[in-house]
Amino acid sequence: MKAAKAAGLSVAAWAREHGIDGRSLNALRINVSRSRSTDRLAVVAPRLIELVPTTTTRTEARYVVRVGDIAIELSDDFRDASLVRLVRALRSC
Repeated sequence: MKAAKAAGLSVAAWAREHGIDGRSLNALRINVSRSRSTDRLAVVAPRLIELVPTTTTRTEARYVVRVGDIAIELSDDFRDASLVRLVRALRSC
């Protein structure tokens, strides 16, 4: 664009004179302009934003352990020691 101005020509006339498609030159000008504005945005200091969950999406799993005709139902937060005690109690029956 500076070259066209220095030659005293319009951008379209300068592009024709140099065998350049005016639409391509205009698209290049727009892309360069966008990239410059993007570069300016990158200079702005970032802001930190705290993200806090608003809901808990915990689904609780249930497990059923069957030994013969006896069933023990456990949730995800069972303790191994509790299961061992229950199985020992069942064996003694």
